[in-house]
Amino acid sequence: MTVSTAPVVVIGAGPTGLAAATLLGQYGIKTLVLDRWDSVYPLPRAVHLDDEIYRLLARLGVAEEFAAISRPAHGLRLLDRELRVLAEFRRGATVGRHGHPEANMFDQPQLEELLRANLERHPTVTLRGNVEITAIEQSDGGPVRIRLTDRSTGETGTVTAGYVLGCDGANSLARATIGSTMQDLAFTQRWLVVDLATDADLAQWEGVHQVCDPVRAATYMRIGERRYRWEFQLLSGERADDYRDMTRLHSLVRPWTGDLRAEQLAIVRTAEYTFRAQIADPWRKQRLFLLGDAAHLTPPFIGQGMGAGLRDAANLTWKLAAVLDGRLPEHVLDSYEAERKPHARSMITLAKLVGTAMTAGGDTGSALRRLLAPRLHRLPGLSNRILDSRTPALHRSALVDRGRLGLGLAGRLCPNAPLPDGRRFDELAAGRYALVTSAAVTSALRSEVHDRGGVLVTAPPGTVLHRWLRSGHTAAALVRPDGTVQRTAPDPKALCGLLPTPRSCGSAGRSHADPQPPASGFRPPAR
Repeated sequence: MTVSTAPVVVIGAGPTGLAAATLLGQYGIKTLVLDRWDSVYPLPRAVHLDDEIYRLLARLGVAEEFAAISRPAHGLRLLDRELRVLAEFRRGATVGRHGHPEANMFDQPQLEELLRANLERHPTVTLRGNVEITAIEQSDGGPVRIRLTDRSTGETGTVTAGYVLGCDGANSLARATIGSTMQDLAFTQRWLVVDLATDADLAQWEGVHQVCDPVRAATYMRIGERRYRWEFQLLSGERADDYRDMTRLHSLVRPWTGDLRAEQLAIVRTAEYTFRAQIADPWRKQRLFLLGDAAHLTPPFIGQGMGAGLRDAANLTWKLAAVLDGRLPEHVLDSYEAERKPHARSMITLAKLVGTAMTAGGDTGSALRRLLAPRLHRLPGLSNRILDSRTPALHRSALVDRGRLGLGLAGRLCPNAPLPDGRRFDELAAGRYALVTSAAVTSALRSEVHDRGGVLVTAPPGTVLHRWLRSGHTAAALVRPDGTVQRTAPDPKALCGLLPTPRSCGSAGRSHADPQPPASGFRPPAR
């Protein structure tokens, strides 16, 4: 039996696990990633991400590579059962507030290949595939023991970890280990998901087509140069096996493929998915955390399922790195669930609402959609709201000083705004705390922020950040390494004391139960 130790173990090498491991690697934290598969799972799943998640991919270091494998979507069309346009919401060609296109189509296996290759840039991170996790054990306050079996040799082993991130999907062993249960949020639909490839041009509008039909709701979108995705709500008694070949499948996709012969269309995958709305309770027990599908399941109607997992990774990893380095006390890890769980629930609720509005109501619902949908664009601001990728502010926590009324910038993301020197905010912040201010800056303030490991970002009049601060009725904002505003104040000096204490001033946050010290301190990510 082999025995090893690591400060952090990530279970699962899907997008959430790979993102978490990469972010920890950028902070120099020794991390072991364990996955059941030896390589990327080859079949398509997620196909959409927004500009906030694109921004996170840029921080991971794969923005240019992702641009080469993705294509911006032009917006959303609502169609009736005869595919007549009820309403259209177009996106512009310009980038969003996060510095990237607001809607992006891609192939998940290709994204995972990028993330795995990028992981090799971080020497403190090891990815071990083809292993079966057989048990996860933890004692009160102590390290976590993971028992595993090598699937190729049958050899067994044990890994002792300071912390474990369970990114192991909907059937999570990590969730079962902590005794967490999935709360059903009352949404279940069976859908057929179809991915086809063809060299022919379907000559369709290159946005998302949503067929609002209570009998056979459907979605169509182009996701690559020769790849297309359809989703069809299954009727009672139907199964995905009924559509394994083009004999029956062709009739479903023909409204979009026109005169193309069945032999011109290659099936990449057909699968049945049960779209669910569920959230785990709790997300943490001692040193074991849940992320991604292990913590929440979101219906796909707003394209936020994978993005929710990457938001989990961004929220937790910088805190964990700071705790391991002694810059923050361990109790701040409680803020992960306090912040992310209400946010995930809000996004699930929105997805349920959109799904119900598009598919429910029978003939009455169809009649109402025909009446109301063409008039939606007349409602002031509605088109912008439908296309806006901004998500709710995080709830109040130890690291979000948000007022009871929820006003102001605290808990919201700082925009990845262009700066006067040509860079964007994220390039300057580089994974550090940032103090953004439109007030006059003294050399003493600049030195204090620098000495505490942060970066000072000035917001002169006329800039995006200046307008952003004014919109929040403040002159200064303390922005966390994940881009979230922790607190605002009229005087930037009032925020300096909230910057984490430098490592040289103590390491009270590091627990005695860590099996070994972290490879290096909490620091800006390697660029």
